[in-house]
Parts: sequence; C-alpha cells; structure tokens
Amino acid sequence: MMISWVIGSGGLLGAALCRALRRNGEELFLPDERFCWGDEEALAAQVSATVGKFALRVQAADQWQIYWAAGVGTMSSSAEALGPEARALTHVLQTLESHPRLMSRPGAIAFASSAGAIYAESSDELITEHSKPTPTTAYARAKLLQEDLLSSFVKRNRSTTALIARISTLYGSGQATEKKQGLLTHMARCILRNQPIQIYVPFDTIRDYIASDDAAAAMLSALAGIAESQQAVIRIVASERPTTIAEIVSIFKRIARRGPRIVTSANRLSGLYTRRVQFRSMAVQPNANLPAVSLAVGIAQLMLQERVNLARGGSH
Repeated sequence: MMISWVIGSGGLLGAALCRALRRNGEELFLPDERFCWGDEEALAAQVSATVGKFALRVQAADQWQIYWAAGVGTMSSSAEALGPEARALTHVLQTLESHPRLMSRPGAIAFASSAGAIYAESSDELITEHSKPTPTTAYARAKLLQEDLLSSFVKRNRSTTALIARISTLYGSGQATEKKQGLLTHMARCILRNQPIQIYVPFDTIRDYIASDDAAAAMLSALAGIAESQQAVIRIVASERPTTIAEIVSIFKRIARRGPRIVTSANRLSGLYTRRVQFRSMAVQPNANLPAVSLAVGIAQLMLQERVNLARGGSH
C-alpha cells in the first residue's frame, strides 16, 4: 500500500495533485491543520508534529510519497522574502530523516520547481533537461537552492528517490488572488469585470502554458517512472505547445465574444523574461504525454469557473 502526502494542497498545483492521486486510488495523508507559513516558529512545531503522524500512518504502508507544491514566492520576490521557504523545506527534510519508520521504508519526494524562472535567460532554441540553468531572479536562485536541498537528502538516504519537476507556465481555476502571477487568470478576471488588462511583454512573446491537472498527472507519471537512484532526477513538465500572447488574446476574444481591453507597458520585470520559451522533455517519446486539455478548452473552463466565483461574490 502507498500513502501520499501533498504539502501545499491548498494551492493551484497542490489541489490538482490531490485530485490526481484520488483518481489513481492512492491513500492520502491529510494533516489536522493548515500550516502557518507566515510564522516560522509555529510552522516548525507543526512540521514536527505532522511528520510524526505521517510516520505512524506509514508504519502500516509499504511505501510513501510526498509532493512538495508549497510556496508563495514569485518572480518579483526578494531573496529575504524567499528565505522562509528554503528553511521550511530544510526542516521538513531533517524531520523526515529523524524518523526511522520513514527511512526504513521505500519513499519518494516530488518537488515542484519553475522551468520559466530557472531557464529565464537561456539561449537554447529548445529547452530540455540538458539545458543549463540561467537564473535571473532571486526566485530562480531560491528554486535551485531548494532543488539542491532535495538532491542532498536523496544522496544521504538510500531508501528514497526524488523527482524535480521543472514546470512551465501553470494555469487553472483556483489561483490565489493575493499571488501576483498567472496571466490567464488575470485576463479572465479582468474581462469578467470589464477592467483593463495590463501586459508587460510584447505580443509575440512565446510561452508554454500547461493546465494544473495536466501538470499534476505528468508529475505522478514521472515519479512512478523513476528507478531507484542516488540523485534527484530532473524532468521538464510542459505542454510542449508554444503559444504567443497574441494567440492568447485571440482565444479570450472568441470565448468572451468581445475584445479584451489591453494596456501594454513595461515594468522592472519585463526584461527578466526571455521572448521565446519552448520546452521539450527528453525523458519521454515525442508526443507521448500530450496534455489532455487544449489551451482553448482550458481557457474556456477557466472563464467559466471565474464567472461562477464572481457570481458568488469573489475569487478563491
């Protein structure tokens, strides 16, 4: 029997991971309370208690999995603001190591990282797992640090394996309003409220958008496919369907049946993003894991959910 724990289950990707695990019939470990991410002292106590309870549940299982989908950082976050995330991950890994029940059973950890941030300045025409990281922000450097923490953990613990999932631009229903990222969600909310849409990059900018449910399914598949290894394995998780901002605006126009009110300008983040981003995972056969949701269908679903949220009096 496998027992799985999603850390960050309240977020966009975390919720999708929980749905995917339930569809697969996996047993989920659900903590008694939400973690206090804004209070490091309280968080440390919660982590210690929760890992202990997880270890007790694992005692009756054959294997365990943890999916790390937590974090509130964005491309604009400062190094100081990102520090607590690395310290939280460090504490989780150290606490896991302190439980013989966990370390005596086969375990796996999947870590959600950011392909867009890590390869922000890459000159590769096609970015793969073999591309060299080219971070331009504190956020990207923080992600690489967290990846290193996980790699070190795996090297120290022979019974564990790990997946580093470098995910392209994620979208889906349920993106937090306080987290200033998510162009598609921002556009949907502005259109429904008849507000102008601020876009800070040229219309020919290419991005790779993947629905949260597709990304979650890809992570589960990738983690299941990793053989025992003494290093964390990197996988690109992307739709592999590059799309321009102009194409996105056109899709929204067709769905909303009116032209979005676009305001273009530059800000301090505009130069941090490369104009053309195309991803390809070399770990799978071409087109073997095409996303189940096309971008047009995904945007239509996003618009529908945001319309429902608006009717209920706000966004989740």
